[in-house]
Amino acid sequence: MNPEYLVTHSGGFHADELCSTAVLSTLFPSAKIVRSRSKEWISASPDKIIYDVGGVFDASIHAYDHHQRGAPLRKDGQPYSSFGLIWEHFGRAYLGTQNVPSDQIEIVHKSIDTSFVLPIDLLDNGAIDPSVADILSPLTLPNLLETLKPTFDSEKAEGENLAFHEAVKVAKLFIEAQVSQAAAHLRAENLVKLAIKESEGKHVLELPKGMPFWSAVNSAKAEHLLFVVHPRGQGDWALGGIRTTKDSFELRANLPQEWGGLTNIDLERVSGVTGATFCHNGLFIAAATSRKAILAMAQIAVDNVLSK
Repeated sequence: MNPEYLVTHSGGFHADELCSTAVLSTLFPSAKIVRSRSKEWISASPDKIIYDVGGVFDASIHAYDHHQRGAPLRKDGQPYSSFGLIWEHFGRAYLGTQNVPSDQIEIVHKSIDTSFVLPIDLLDNGAIDPSVADILSPLTLPNLLETLKPTFDSEKAEGENLAFHEAVKVAKLFIEAQVSQAAAHLRAENLVKLAIKESEGKHVLELPKGMPFWSAVNSAKAEHLLFVVHPRGQGDWALGGIRTTKDSFELRANLPQEWGGLTNIDLERVSGVTGATFCHNGLFIAAATSRKAILAMAQIAVDNVLSK
């Protein structure tokens, strides 16, 4: 398929058609983006992909709206927005343009659908209330994208269309970042699993560099691990805790209380480790100038936990 036009509605824009446009315009860079509600444009034809407008969902004629009665639902009954529909039908091809290995496309597609696409679908359909984000609600991606609309008293000609295209660029950056991070998590998982095997009988997981590790530690049921160490560039090393759940700040174990907020000579004196340079007040991360020093700090932290 090589459409000449990508057609969505004119007027105010939202995250769902912005993200849909970001995906489709990457797949079909030569297609012209048309924002209209005129019957001429929103009626299906072989040279168009129509989304978030038109009152029809029928993938066979490339029509992807979700506002009509009998709108499409996911298998679990949750509603699609145009982004969910576009992601379901074009997301895998899009991932192919982002250099995701073919054997990982399905995993990455599902991961992004669950963590990124679905929340936009639910919010756009009023299936969740923005207040669930509480004080962070204004900082959610849908709300941030809508702040890119021109103000009500803007007098710039074509201001809305210009703002739409600028907002699509922003949406595209976030989608690309989501893909990059999801693919990186898969790459990291293999490295972390290998490190977990090498940590058998120990309470400290040593990684070759900073990387996502929680999912691999959790799936491996590596309950014996309390802390993680890794180099972090510029000649220093980090020692960190492991969260009890993915989205929690609670740790399996904290660093020693007496280290909190100390740096350099003060931390060396209290910890007894030459090369200790920093410990956060929150007791979730510390640093040192060498592998030897960070492993010494890690052992002290483990002994401190086990002695309680």
